[in-house]
Amino acid sequence: MPKTAAENSEYKNFLTQYPDIAEVEAFVVDASGVLRGKRLPVAGIKKLFSGGLRMARSVYALDIYGNDVLKAGLVTETGDGDGVCFAVKGSLKPVSWLDRPTAQVMLDMQNVDGTEFFGNTRRILARVLERFHAKGLSPVMATELEFYLYSIDKENRGYPAPPLSPKTGRRQDAVQTYSIAEMREFDAVLSEIRAACEIQGVPADTVLSENGPGQFEVNLLHSNDILAAADQAVYLKRIVKGAAEKHGLGATFMAKPYSQESGNGFHTHISVLDKNGGNIFAGKTQEGSEALHHAAGGILKHMADCMVVFAPNINSYRRFGEGTHAPTKIAWGYDNRSVALRVPDSDLENTRLEHRVAGADAHPYLVPAVILGAMLDGIEKQIKPPPLLTGNAYDSDAETLPVTWGKALQRFENSEFIADTLGADYLRLYAACKRQEKTLFESRITDVEYNAYLRDV
Repeated sequence: MPKTAAENSEYKNFLTQYPDIAEVEAFVVDASGVLRGKRLPVAGIKKLFSGGLRMARSVYALDIYGNDVLKAGLVTETGDGDGVCFAVKGSLKPVSWLDRPTAQVMLDMQNVDGTEFFGNTRRILARVLERFHAKGLSPVMATELEFYLYSIDKENRGYPAPPLSPKTGRRQDAVQTYSIAEMREFDAVLSEIRAACEIQGVPADTVLSENGPGQFEVNLLHSNDILAAADQAVYLKRIVKGAAEKHGLGATFMAKPYSQESGNGFHTHISVLDKNGGNIFAGKTQEGSEALHHAAGGILKHMADCMVVFAPNINSYRRFGEGTHAPTKIAWGYDNRSVALRVPDSDLENTRLEHRVAGADAHPYLVPAVILGAMLDGIEKQIKPPPLLTGNAYDSDAETLPVTWGKALQRFENSEFIADTLGADYLRLYAACKRQEKTLFESRITDVEYNAYLRDV
């Protein structure tokens, strides 16, 4: 797709503003949400905005360990051919946490003949959005991402440990939910995150201390440009990790880094505007409009099929359980944090749905793609949801989510909804990646097994 003169001028204006830039990190987001790409000298920026950068299409089909996934159909079957990558408009940004002046740019891949590449998850989300726009509807989304700051415990085989306070040297080994004091302890890191968000145009709103030691959450502002909002979630994760590293810490979006502490969630708040800018979810009461109920009906109907998107890794399923703040039942409710789909307390004009299932390790493009696809299916087919649930959803009779990797994969692979929403080719690619990861994981002997069996059986 040849770029316009205005788009080509983007990199020229950027280099005028940042003349010291020496390198550019150019990347795509693979099936596991990992950033894959190349580092270019600053002179190479031009090709990202004109002729394009060639990269193997199979980069979108690597497992979490970085191995080729042959069953994804992009390696031996196709000769491991290239796609052509172009810079995403507006994504050329300075990287403020590195010592060497560096820029970053998001890439979109297409086939060499200019057609869409089925493995490009940005385009999958874009196609779902096009279906909304064809109906005169515009989704609005805000994301909440949780993460842990950590130190490497050198006395415990290099495993993560709650971080040492930069101010006191004390290890953060207690839960301090909403603690202003804990945020002050890590003010340097959190301020670095905030500053980098401002530089990169990531609309960070509130930052808060969460339910685990060294756990924080960053909320991004609502946007009706969902593709940009998903991009910003990618940038935010990169910013958090970079800022933490600069200050001698690690940061992880792993779903469950500590067995006895809360996991990291990726909550999405979604509403829908009509062509006049009105919120179609707003009704005359707090329970919302008929459109909100139909959207909820679609989400709940397809939730189990989408589970391996919300929980993509073996570790993801350790996050679920009563008392963990992660839902296990396919239920919805008003201002109820034990359900999978919550209607937050708000004024009627801001009525919305909060989807609470995904972990912070989930894919920033696939999560909104399946949620929005399910919402639209519910609206189009007028799917009726179950009654709003009150009380503890964990003790309810609502259907249980498939909270094991194998069951979730099976639901995903057999889902007509997933094939229609993500594309049958992408269903096969994603499932192949996750099947390979599952096989590799199950083939490894863990330290738990050695500790239990090596000597005593």
